[in-house]
Amino acid sequence: MELIQRPRRLRGSETLRKLVRETRMDKSSLIYPVFVKEGTGIKEEIPSMEGQYRYSIDMLEQELEACKKAGVTSIMLFGIPDHKDEIGSGAYAENGIVQRALRMAKEKYPEFYYITDVCMCEYTSHGHCGVLCDHDVDNDATLELLAKTALSHVKAGADMVAPSDMMDGRIAAIREMLDANGYTNIPIMAYSVKYASAFYGPFREAAGSAPSFGDRKSYQMDFHNRREGMKEALLDIDEGADIVMVKPAMSYLDLVADISMAVDVPVAAYSVSGEYAMVKAAAKNGWIDENRIVAEMAVSAYRAGAQIYITYYAKELARMMDEGRIG
Repeated sequence: MELIQRPRRLRGSETLRKLVRETRMDKSSLIYPVFVKEGTGIKEEIPSMEGQYRYSIDMLEQELEACKKAGVTSIMLFGIPDHKDEIGSGAYAENGIVQRALRMAKEKYPEFYYITDVCMCEYTSHGHCGVLCDHDVDNDATLELLAKTALSHVKAGADMVAPSDMMDGRIAAIREMLDANGYTNIPIMAYSVKYASAFYGPFREAAGSAPSFGDRKSYQMDFHNRREGMKEALLDIDEGADIVMVKPAMSYLDLVADISMAVDVPVAAYSVSGEYAMVKAAAKNGWIDENRIVAEMAVSAYRAGAQIYITYYAKELARMMDEGRIG
């Protein structure tokens, strides 16, 4: 048979397949989420996220050491306070859990890059992402507290802040606050395209952040909507976002692709707790090859256009890169 075009020519060996690979990954593009909580001597496994833990600050060191050994040096910190109140005061307290964790980590592991989640849900007694007016989240009243939280994180040592609350105007409020205090070089990674998703269930257990009433559909996005995601991303960039994020990742790669083609800032994809938990459960039952599934999920996010991948599998992916199984 006289075939001119034979695509299989470029699939004939592992060396050749790697040579012509269209999507390439690097450990430097991975971000690992870590939960820190009050107390001492605590390394507490999260039941719905096997292999993930809540750490007290003194135990956080061993996890940072494990990340360092794996070659993952970008960390996103989530705080779990003991005290919660109506206005989430622990989020912006000078000696809050994230602020103290940052000071320790920056002193002992200064080579790491520290990103902090900026939100109110872990710190409010009602579990919503802002202050309430009756049973509604008061968007504009929340902005000042988010900006105070971001500033307190940066003063404690955060290299980047990542607001996840989905309040309108929060990027502008945070940028103004940081700039007014001399932190013009601190970047903002905006949770720009964040859907009201069932994939967040295990995280809410991990962080103790489930709302005590109602849901978050009045501020997180309707998963039926695509154009709205583009609108949110462009608004955040106009307000000063340096990086935009799509969350969750796996079911929203169309948004990753759309936005990566439309914007001139880096795009991050967050592979969330529900994605992690599903893979863990299926692997535990012997239904899937865990490593192969994890690699395929990660590559799909990069292939769609993400430059940054936030994942609870960061250490495993880094190891697979070292072993040449992906990259």
